[in-house]
Amino acid sequence: MTNNVVPASSAGAVGIAVAAIQLTDPSTWWHDIDESPTWQNRIFYTLAVLYGVVSAIALIQLVRIQLRVPEYGWTTQKVFHFLNFLVNAVRCLVFVFFRSVQRLQPEIVQHILLDVPSLAFFTTYALLVLFWAEIYYQARAVSTDGLKPSFYTINIVVYVVQIILWLVLWWKPVSVLVILSKMFFAGVSLFAALGFLLYGGRLFLMLQRFPVESKGRRKKLQEVGYVTTICFLCFLIRCIMMCFNAFDKNADLNVMDHPILNFIYYLFVEILPSSLVLFILRKLPPKRGITQYHPIR
Repeated sequence: MTNNVVPASSAGAVGIAVAAIQLTDPSTWWHDIDESPTWQNRIFYTLAVLYGVVSAIALIQLVRIQLRVPEYGWTTQKVFHFLNFLVNAVRCLVFVFFRSVQRLQPEIVQHILLDVPSLAFFTTYALLVLFWAEIYYQARAVSTDGLKPSFYTINIVVYVVQIILWLVLWWKPVSVLVILSKMFFAGVSLFAALGFLLYGGRLFLMLQRFPVESKGRRKKLQEVGYVTTICFLCFLIRCIMMCFNAFDKNADLNVMDHPILNFIYYLFVEILPSSLVLFILRKLPPKRGITQYHPIR
């Protein structure tokens, strides 16, 4: 008769091998962290701190600009920094109280608290597209009278459509409408990405054709190039991720048990882009008396 008993040394080796495979399996540690309330708290509080830091930087920059040129009102530059402060501050509070947000009823309230900062983020960076479009058309002696009305119209349409989707979801919360809402925002993000590519790219190419000795040409060229690249990639990644979020439950961002995915997503589509853009656009307007300041209105 054949003896089927495995030697103790062999059994131990098999056990070590299985343990090693489990330790090196990336899905195991990812799943363990996702399911751990401790790690969920750590990651969401880390996001809250990062958003709080970016919000504070935007507020400080806004105060510095106001102290430098107090005689001017709400220029585009000031509105941009104020909206950055507001968006990041709301995100900070949402992640501080993320567990409480997840328990809010009706469920549509959760969607609103998570989606409103995303809409405000779109408006904030659409201001840069508007500013660059104004510079581009003014340099080409083309009327810019229709740019601001177009900016306001686009934002109003985006907010109205989103509000309608929220109301319909409140009335009848079906999965198809949730998917439609996410795909709508993916489309908005793609539109923003193309806006940066179009007007940022046009302004960059126009600056390249300026004489080499033009004052500030190189710095402005780098500024436009960096911000265009950062914002284009930011909104493109957001668009792609929202498409996955709409159709794949494993990519759902609005749940507690996907903290790693939330951290990666918000880090690369909001925190890093905002930090880099605020750093690139950190220059203050010149004081009056040294050179004339032309406010961005």
